[in-house]
Amino acid sequence: MKETFFGAPQIPLEHLSMLEKAAPNLILWAAPVLFFFTGLEMFVAYKQDKPYYDKQETIGSVLVGLGSLVIGASIKFALIYGTVWLYNQLPWRMSLNWWTFIPCYILFDLASYWAHRISHEQRFWWATHVVHHSGEHYNLSVSFRLSWIQNLKTIFFLPVALLGFHPVIFFTTNQIAVLFQFWVHTEYIRRLPKWIEFIFATPSNHRVHHGSQPKYIDKNFGATFIFWDRIFGTYQPEEEPPVYGITTNINQKANPLMINFHEVADIISDVKKASGWRRKLFFIFGSPVKIAQEKQQLLDGEVTVRGKHETLSTVS
Repeated sequence: MKETFFGAPQIPLEHLSMLEKAAPNLILWAAPVLFFFTGLEMFVAYKQDKPYYDKQETIGSVLVGLGSLVIGASIKFALIYGTVWLYNQLPWRMSLNWWTFIPCYILFDLASYWAHRISHEQRFWWATHVVHHSGEHYNLSVSFRLSWIQNLKTIFFLPVALLGFHPVIFFTTNQIAVLFQFWVHTEYIRRLPKWIEFIFATPSNHRVHHGSQPKYIDKNFGATFIFWDRIFGTYQPEEEPPVYGITTNINQKANPLMINFHEVADIISDVKKASGWRRKLFFIFGSPVKIAQEKQQLLDGEVTVRGKHETLSTVS
């Protein structure tokens, strides 16, 4: 019987090992190349005396990246199993055709935009992403800073999987999307031709996203295509040089556990101190920016009160 494009045959679950081989781990294969270019950029920056790298931060980035590779390889089979099971439930399954990669990639990038945006707007999801923003220097090693709990965000990509793309296409799209984001984390590539800057998330566009100035915060979420930001009103061109880092930068810059879980620890601490479910939920799902502002105001208030007490004690 001739196979139709929609309603492709189910994938027997006992054939998952074969499918796993058919969906190669491109990120693992690419790792030596990524490390090579990172080392090259580091060497050039050192020779040119550019302040693009910090030793402790770089160690932290590499350790976080290695941990991400291990975790990704460990759960790959489980993710494939879940994706194949879902694929088998759909009556509109697409057969394996190379050209389906194109619509899959575009739709995947749209889902990535919203996953990325929500990760900045809700603290629970910010805890799965803050790792990537915790570096105070901008260089290729920043692309290694992928949270060890980022796979929680798989839920945002379910709509793409539900469209019936073949699992091999879906997983290849995911890996290429991740690899694309490597080259945008550099200071060495400045502005590109206007048409490229208009369509793609270039180094210039992405530097804005990592900036901590008010005008740069929560801008340019696009992973591959920047036109999503233009459509949804979150685009900001690069103007003054970005200041990198997060609101409260971490001290243990080489500690991968601190880099990955400091925000989770802060959430737990804030929830324990909060009174009432409304306040507790605010500290879990509220805007990270608003939470940071509130905590800073409280801290400033404590400093002011403490300062008054010190002044009164001195006068007396």
